[in-house]
Amino acid sequence: MAVIMDGNGRWAKGRGLPRVAGHRKGVEAVRELVTACGELGIPYLTLFAFSSENWRRPETEVRLLLELFLMALDKEVKKLHTSKVRFRVIGDIGRFGPKLGARIQEAEVLTRDNQGLTLTIAANYGGRWDIAQACKKLSRTVAAGLLDPESISPESLEPHLSMAGVPEPDLFIRTGGEQRISNFLLWQLAYTELYFTPALWPEFDRSQFDLALASFACRQRRFGQTGDQVEGKPADQPARAGSSTNA
Repeated sequence: MAVIMDGNGRWAKGRGLPRVAGHRKGVEAVRELVTACGELGIPYLTLFAFSSENWRRPETEVRLLLELFLMALDKEVKKLHTSKVRFRVIGDIGRFGPKLGARIQEAEVLTRDNQGLTLTIAANYGGRWDIAQACKKLSRTVAAGLLDPESISPESLEPHLSMAGVPEPDLFIRTGGEQRISNFLLWQLAYTELYFTPALWPEFDRSQFDLALASFACRQRRFGQTGDQVEGKPADQPARAGSSTNA
């Protein structure tokens, strides 16, 4: 599962609060979603916390976001470890500075052997950046004479992506009413089911999550096949009345 947590600032503005108050409230929604995924046995959850485009926001808000990230690491990582959650961060984290970078590394090392939910935080991440850095790594293999350029395929690029070794998401959720993926996991979302909700992220509680799961459960995932093929019917047999035809 992959999630864009949108609407923190609007949630705060609607209540006459500073935007950072919405981000703080959003941390509570993250905690609730992680708990729900653990209870349901969902093995992978990836959250878009800070995009490479978010540096364009006001300097004060960016600074407060990074401080909140650091505080959340200090407060939540031990709880995640106790719950057997494996924590990891993807993205170009070098720009965050040595203090935050060190805390991220400590959290990853502490939880790396846990066998429960894998919680991935995308921070200073962009899908185009991800594909570009994977191409750079692959080009070094070609330059070293270890790979014929003519043999390059999607399968040869995939191991160099940030999410290498993690299954592609089955479900993508975006809160806040926007209906776009905003440069998030561009490679991995090729066949992911998309779910958009007007609920702002601090409002996304267990009941909202259940609605998203119910929508996903009603969909037929075909991966390029016909509905009849998925249902195991002969090609000339009409589809069952009422069956889903979602791509």
